[in-house]
Amino acid sequence: MLELTKAEARRMRLVAQGLARGGRAGGAAGSAAGRTSSGGASATAGRTPVEVVRRMVAMQGQDLRQVLRAIAIRSAAGTAVADVRAAFDRGELVRSWAMRGTLFVSTPQDLAVLHGAVAERMRRQEWRMCTERGIDEATAARAAAVATAALAAGPMRRSDLLAAWQAAGIETGGGNGYHLLALLAYDELVRFGPFAATGAGDREQLLVGGAAPAVTAPQAALDEALVRFAIARGPVAADDAAWWLGTGRVAVRASLQRAVAAGRLAEAEVAGERMVLEPGSQPARTTGVTLAPGFDEWFLGYRDRSFTASPAALAAILPGRNGVFRPMVLVDGRTVGSWRIPIAKGVPAGEPRLELAEALPAARQRQIERALARWPHA
Repeated sequence: MLELTKAEARRMRLVAQGLARGGRAGGAAGSAAGRTSSGGASATAGRTPVEVVRRMVAMQGQDLRQVLRAIAIRSAAGTAVADVRAAFDRGELVRSWAMRGTLFVSTPQDLAVLHGAVAERMRRQEWRMCTERGIDEATAARAAAVATAALAAGPMRRSDLLAAWQAAGIETGGGNGYHLLALLAYDELVRFGPFAATGAGDREQLLVGGAAPAVTAPQAALDEALVRFAIARGPVAADDAAWWLGTGRVAVRASLQRAVAAGRLAEAEVAGERMVLEPGSQPARTTGVTLAPGFDEWFLGYRDRSFTASPAALAAILPGRNGVFRPMVLVDGRTVGSWRIPIAKGVPAGEPRLELAEALPAARQRQIERALARWPHA
């Protein structure tokens, strides 16, 4: 079994996640990742946005602006946010409520697999939210019928669907509209798909309906998805995977162990903890500076965030613990601070601002500043 230090494991995770590639602006600025070997990691260069998302299975997507950039920085050099939006426009990517009651970006097929694993429980949770707001079964059924009929004509704005509900006598204020949308998402009746042709910033994402793809062998499909999850985030603990999926640890551990037994995953011991990763993976010597957007899977793809961030860095990424995760600055896979580009009316409104949580040598700070200046996805 491979034995790794936490520092080695952090660098391996950067490569596995497609964030450490030498010379990539917005990825690993000035990194030495090109000298490394990490199983299939050398193939991270050249991926399309759809290939990136399929490899990751799903990516945290409650902040639309951030997730578009999270996909772009893992894609082939030169990939722009517009290229990621185009994948949604073609129906190759969707965004919907999935695990842990939040929005994720996935492929339609993988979303159906994930819903098969979590939707029943999440729907019960969402239904409690609805009943607390006075939404009964008859109202929910009427909302579903109105949404299905409206979306049969094609993609539509969220505001237009809410207006259609209001016209049908379905109250959408006080969070009712949000929770009805989530409820219908777990029922696989609605999801966010293509983008409106106009709008500020990253444009508005439209709702679509239609039947979800069929999943003929749910357990086998989930097992396969968990293998991809581990390969794209490894080394990763089984409990991290269970937390991410939002299901019982026993079943997830068993699934990953089946993959190990079949040779699809390997095991490693990281500072005394057993983890899984892609077979043949080896640690990089150094990965340099990496910039990641907020709400990124680098941070939210794992239950144990202290693995890559000190208490001071955690405070910088999540100030006030208000649920808003800021963009991150990483040095060899260690989170050292946050950064942001001021936005006004949906467009960049100033130079990038850096907030370091740890003292760094002047040369390293200059390297970070150069990476910020080269960030291509403002």
